[in-house]
Amino acid sequence: MGVLDGIRIIEMGAIGPVPFAGMLLSDMGADVIRVDRLTPSGLGMPRETKFNITGRGRPSIAIDLKSPEGREVLLELVAKADALIEGFRPGVMERLGVGPEEALSVNPKLVFGRMTGLGQTGPMSQAVGHDLNYLGLTGALSMIGPKDASPSIPLNLVADLGGGALYLAVGVLGALLENRNSGKGQVVDCAMIDGVTSLLASYYGASAAGSWVHQRESNILDGGAPFYSLYETADGRYVSVAAIEPKFFRALCDGLGIEEDQHSKQFDTAHWPEMRRRFETAIASKTAAEWDSIMSSREACFGQVLSLEEAQNHPHLKSRSVVVDIDGIPQPGPAPRFSRTPSAIQGNPSSDGANTEAILEAWGFDAQAQDNFWDSGALGSRK
Repeated sequence: MGVLDGIRIIEMGAIGPVPFAGMLLSDMGADVIRVDRLTPSGLGMPRETKFNITGRGRPSIAIDLKSPEGREVLLELVAKADALIEGFRPGVMERLGVGPEEALSVNPKLVFGRMTGLGQTGPMSQAVGHDLNYLGLTGALSMIGPKDASPSIPLNLVADLGGGALYLAVGVLGALLENRNSGKGQVVDCAMIDGVTSLLASYYGASAAGSWVHQRESNILDGGAPFYSLYETADGRYVSVAAIEPKFFRALCDGLGIEEDQHSKQFDTAHWPEMRRRFETAIASKTAAEWDSIMSSREACFGQVLSLEEAQNHPHLKSRSVVVDIDGIPQPGPAPRFSRTPSAIQGNPSSDGANTEAILEAWGFDAQAQDNFWDSGALGSRK
């Protein structure tokens, strides 16, 4: 009985941010169903269904969306839903006959969540792209990485998931709250370029104030500061140092055996190259495990850089069940956590169309309506 128990959401089959948002909403208790094509789309990287972790918790119904009959089936589902989320290029849902106008005509309270990279409007709205392109367009990518090499690629965590999926989920939830008062639905236009730019809010402020140096590794949070950086240890591993506050910086210097005069020079950028050399020499003198032992009793904002496998077995993460095992597959547990209505993984990932009959039954279609759907050919061949 999660916080979204009783909320019905239709997720149009997609890749990237839409299924991730669907996973979050499902984990929080929403009844999310995924609408897939009759013929598997091959979206994303090929992998066995059980490893498609972001597809967990949502049964799948397969519909021929290009047929008039399929359109009618989808609109019948829309009439029973609270929200719909989709990640097609602008205009695709309209061409299928299930855009916002048609959807809201059958369900005026529907929240219609739209996820794109570049938004529904603007001269580039029809351009193709992925996470990396949107990071580049927003300026975020230019700020990440070493100064003497290419910008670094932060996986697809920033645009797809941070600026995309999280903003889509928040937007849909906000619209659902609003329609409790208004009784009206609306369209949520979520673009990754909007979300990433929103994430850059503090950096826009720093830039306007003249306190941000527009060169990588020249600022505190971009690796420029020696006290906010990564260092190699004697055994070839890496540790993270993030001792920004003076009290944490003092604890770091104490643990490293660095003399006291460093403290007054912490924010003196002219002194940073020498400070970095001292930190590098000190940290390279011991193994990562030795540093763990030394720093564990100090508030130095110091820690090892773990592999994915090491992280899931770390005692702290294990104590909180941050990573859970479902049928032998380690995966992130639901987040965030609720004290009274805990989230839960609602089931394993489903292959395209695996749950068509179960969805129709669960969403209240009687036997005659189900027969009509199958007979129309909109759902393919009945198994």
